[in-house]
Amino acid sequence: MFQVKEERDLFVRLVDGEDLMASLGQLGVESGVLLAGIGMLRALRTGYWNGKNYEEHRIEEPVELLSLQGTFATSAAGRVLHAHVSVARPDGTVCGGHLLGAVVANTAEIAIRVFDELRLERRPQPWGGEGLFPAVRR
Repeated sequence: MFQVKEERDLFVRLVDGEDLMASLGQLGVESGVLLAGIGMLRALRTGYWNGKNYEEHRIEEPVELLSLQGTFATSAAGRVLHAHVSVARPDGTVCGGHLLGAVVANTAEIAIRVFDELRLERRPQPWGGEGLFPAVRR
């Protein structure tokens, strides 16, 4: 992993074979926004929230990473990355969903905005997931 930080902006380049979720988790971001991500992935696991749980879908072969967005927050369990992904297969079909896991194929270039004054917190909600609650740090 290669990373550069300038004030609140963090740019990361991951290399072939790195676990995407684990690598992003190692950055230690507690509150922030995953602004953009492009590159390639393999062993992709996405989820579709059906109102009760995530229905998991897998794509093993390499796919182009078209977009990667989400939030870094804290919860009672610790740091939480909630991300969504869209990818393209070799024939140009696009699919995506909630990012559950992936391995970088070749490279992934990712931009993150880290919040200093804002705190993002996830709390359990009646619908079964965790809602995002932004607040000013005090």
